[in-house]
Amino acid sequence: MKSYDQLFLANRAWVQTIKSVDKDYFKNLSLGQSPRYFWVGCADSRMSPTVITRSTLGEFFVHRNVANLVNEKDENFMASLRYAVDYLKVKHIVVAGHYSCGGVKAAYDNLQDPYLTNWVGDIRHTLETNRSEIDQMTDENDKLNRLTELSIIRQVDKLATMDIIKEAWSKGQRLFIHGWVFNISTGELNSIKEINPDELIGE
Repeated sequence: MKSYDQLFLANRAWVQTIKSVDKDYFKNLSLGQSPRYFWVGCADSRMSPTVITRSTLGEFFVHRNVANLVNEKDENFMASLRYAVDYLKVKHIVVAGHYSCGGVKAAYDNLQDPYLTNWVGDIRHTLETNRSEIDQMTDENDKLNRLTELSIIRQVDKLATMDIIKEAWSKGQRLFIHGWVFNISTGELNSIKEINPDELIGE
């Protein structure tokens, strides 16, 4: 047996477990999707949105990348955002990062890598912009955790300036943007930023 064959065996067992409760589950699932959430999460293997929120298939439309960055030059991200907002009509966009993030640490350490250095450049920008606050901290983990939070906040703010989002709001679409952080050491997910379209009226 190949090492990955266990995954197929586990899949078949999972299918049977689901069907024992609802025999039409997969038939209904195949009819389409109408997720409430667009999840912009880190690609980290320890951070599955359906697992950490105890959600079912179909609740999240998902885009994941290293360090959960919002990047207008990333065609994959922009296509996902367009589809989520304009076609799926999601109600919430969640930028979900986590403590102990390798991408954040790469930016903090100024890692030189032909692929990663440029990608985490936005986090480096966040670090330099908030250097005085972070330098006041003495514990390295506290510094990295705060940089993680500040980066999430920046991604939320960037989303709110994007044409796709502003056009949706101008048409009356009630679309909320959230910044959440997952603490891997405790398993807890917490909110650190929210943009409510109702609060933007008149701005």
